[in-house]
This record gives sequence, C-alpha cells and structure tokens, in this order.
Amino acid sequence: MPLLETTFVVATLALALALRPWRLLAGQPALATPLLATLVLLPWLWALPALHAMPLQLRWSGAALVLLMLGWPLAVPVLVAAAALAWAISPLTPAQAAAAAAWQGVVPATLAVAAGAAVRRWLPANPFSYTLGRAFGGSLLALFGALLLQQALGGTLPHVEPGLGLVGRWLMAWGDAFVTGMVAAVFAAFRPQWLATWSDRLYLGAAQGR
Repeated sequence: MPLLETTFVVATLALALALRPWRLLAGQPALATPLLATLVLLPWLWALPALHAMPLQLRWSGAALVLLMLGWPLAVPVLVAAAALAWAISPLTPAQAAAAAAWQGVVPATLAVAAGAAVRRWLPANPFSYTLGRAFGGSLLALFGALLLQQALGGTLPHVEPGLGLVGRWLMAWGDAFVTGMVAAVFAAFRPQWLATWSDRLYLGAAQGR
C-alpha cells in the first residue's frame, strides 16, 4: 500500500498546486497565522506515536480543521509539509510519513470538502449549520470515512485486532471532530479571518438583514 499512498499524495498535491493556492494567501494574509500554527503543532502530533512506545497508538488528524482554516488548495500542501516535518523530527520511515500524509491529512481533508458541500446544499446558511453541521458533523463523517477506507485497504492499528480497531477509529474520529467543531466555533465568533471557509455574508447575512 505505500506505493498507492505515495501516488495519491503526489497526484493530489500536484492538483492543489495547479490551483495556485498562494493566491488565497495573498488575498487573505491573516491565513498566515493558522498556516504557521499548523506547521508548528501538527508535525509533533503526527510524530507522537513514533516518539513514544504505546500499546495503543492514538493517531490525531486535525485535517478537517486545517481544511476549514485554509481551504482545500492551500490545506493539501500544508498537510503534506506537516507529514514531511513529522518524518524529519521522529523515527518515522518514509512509508509511514506517506501514510500519515494520506490517511491523516489529504484523504480526510478531501472528504471534508464533500461533507461541506453537502451541508451547504441541504442545510440553511447560518452559524449553527457551519459549526455543528460542517465543523463537527461533517468532520466526523470525513475523519471516520478516511479511517474506514484505510482499514478496508489493509491498514491496521498496531496490537489491535480489526473489530476493536474499528471501535477505536470511531472514537478517535469523535475526539478529532469535537475539537474541530469547538475551535471552529471560537474562530467564527472571534477570529473569522482565520477561517477561509467562513463567510459573514453567507452565514450571517439573513440575521444581519433583520
């Protein structure tokens, strides 16, 4: 599976770069703050299982939150860079770094785009739809979907049998989604400029019009 993961990450990265994500950063310079914070914090979270020997390795993603903050074209190269940094600061092998880039980064971020489109299509445009529907519910589905796909393709959690691993993946997705929803709600209220996917006109327009 390492070849499949590497090929997918490289192809997705090429597509994201073809969309010239630096234009978003030039148009919204405030996004530099969450971008740099991601590159500082996320590599350590992804490297943690390799830095400490634990019987049950709990893998944090954070990709759904990065997607909400930066948008897909910018999130993909940042997530790939985070995986490269995790490989540089830990005993991760290149294959493990590619797996992290794919299953903890690019795949859940891409699925979160689809979840966000569904929320915008089926739910009314208001802050609750964004925070509860997209940031929490959409992230939960995207994260668990990525973990399910990884397990279906043969990915396993060390020292955990597949049935129990499914429960562990479900619980990990809940924890990740809860933090994503909470942080997105705080940013939407106090730092909306740190959310590339947030729009005052879209989500607050009806309320402001009354």
